[in-house]
Amino acid sequence: MSNLLKYDKFKQFDRLIHGTTLKNDIFPYMFSFAFHTGEDVGDISKNRNHLMEKLGIDKDFDVVLANQTHSNNVVVIKERKTLGWKNHGDAISDCDALVTNQKNILIGVLTADCVPVLLFDKTKEAIAVVHAGWKGTKAQILSKTIAKMIDAFDSNTKDIYAIIAPCIGSCCYEVGSDVADNFNDSVKQNMQNGKFMLDLKKENYNQLINAGLEKENIEVSNKCTSCDSDSFFSYRKEQECSGRFLSFIGMRG
Repeated sequence: MSNLLKYDKFKQFDRLIHGTTLKNDIFPYMFSFAFHTGEDVGDISKNRNHLMEKLGIDKDFDVVLANQTHSNNVVVIKERKTLGWKNHGDAISDCDALVTNQKNILIGVLTADCVPVLLFDKTKEAIAVVHAGWKGTKAQILSKTIAKMIDAFDSNTKDIYAIIAPCIGSCCYEVGSDVADNFNDSVKQNMQNGKFMLDLKKENYNQLINAGLEKENIEVSNKCTSCDSDSFFSYRKEQECSGRFLSFIGMRG
């Protein structure tokens, strides 16, 4: 489908369903997927239903989303059940990463500048999604998610593939010293205005490498959501926009 970004590292796995939605002006609210930002729930539901139909999984997949709070909380999904998809009220509370080995479940994160990460263990057939803003990144949520995959499913990091999906780039992510001081290796100072430019992609890539993933199993999107706000929602570029795009992963049984 034209309003969906897919990733090369995952395309080799036939049973894997994955992607990141893109803006599309023929759909309500530019194809936003967020229930929690004040848009008409019926229209957002139409966007969600359209995605499931186009993926061909509207009849046989459950979907699980979380109420994202910039935490480092990771939840393991142990059974098939739709949560946070048909209404926001039953989304998994206070959680920014989901892990499961259940088949026919789609899990996803909603973002508009923060870092979405998709993980897939090809041997244990476990999947995970991570929402990492600067707070979650500082709290090592990606490292913690991989540790959860190891604990819950006996994953070997050599078998895990990872996608760092589109997010705000170091070209545009200006932060103050209060944030920059948490990221020594991923900050450059902009000498023109004294502000700091934070590279969250690099920071999360380092967490993947430090966890033991192979470099050749990692794909980092070169897209910046702020630079390419025609395709992606950007909270900063669009002055606190309400739209969110969805990055998701699931596996057919």
